[in-house]
Amino acid sequence: MPEFMDIEKILSTFVIPWGINIVLALATFIIGRWVANILLKVVKKLLKKSKMDEILIDFVVSIAHAILLLFIVIASMDQLGVDTTSLIALMGAAGLAVGLALQNSLQNFAAGVMLIVFRPFKTGDFVEAGGTAGVVETISIFSTIMRTGDNREVIVPNGSIYNGTITNFSARDTRRIDMVFGIGYGDDIRKAKQILIDLLATDERVLKDPAPLVAVGELADSSVNFNVRPWVLSGDYWSVKFDLTEKIKLAFDDNGISIPYPQMDVHLSKEA
Repeated sequence: MPEFMDIEKILSTFVIPWGINIVLALATFIIGRWVANILLKVVKKLLKKSKMDEILIDFVVSIAHAILLLFIVIASMDQLGVDTTSLIALMGAAGLAVGLALQNSLQNFAAGVMLIVFRPFKTGDFVEAGGTAGVVETISIFSTIMRTGDNREVIVPNGSIYNGTITNFSARDTRRIDMVFGIGYGDDIRKAKQILIDLLATDERVLKDPAPLVAVGELADSSVNFNVRPWVLSGDYWSVKFDLTEKIKLAFDDNGISIPYPQMDVHLSKEA
């Protein structure tokens, strides 16, 4: 009889209360995860309707999932009778320490969010940012991957990009090519100008509107400099620039117009 009383006491004192707590903790965890998944699906649908970037949507959902799961675990442990107050304080201190240790990474993360939200450039654009010029291949939360003109892959931290000047060469459909060509002071300025105008007119890639500019820009020390500024489609920029540079040099040679190099005339006086 005493043994039966001891077993009953153990059951009523430890087994049944702990069993109930374990069942409640499991129920809290299972129901909490079920509710969290529903909430995450709703949040994801709302974010997609707002036309937010897919990368940012996935990241926000992942962060929300981690936070909700943390609350569920804490609630489940509270059902087991665990003192969660000290646990929350410890986690807060650990979070602060991790935040200080990952300060640069958090800066890159914040910059990545800003880049994705405000979109100063997109995948496929040719940009100069963070000390690198190249085609944007991937924009992630912490860094941006760019491909340079010689096919190198450069990973640039988002903090370096957002904290500096961003030049997007693909943001506009058209670009202006700025070129300077010098001729000798003894050459025919009118003839040289007409050659430049004719070469621009015969190139179909040069846009008529805005009209190209050919004008004397400077009377330099050794040359008369022409400013040549045609407008082209952004994709034709380099090909037109290279072709025009070659054609103008050949046209000047054929028409006897010199392209002088820096020189200095020295006059010597001979004393009697």
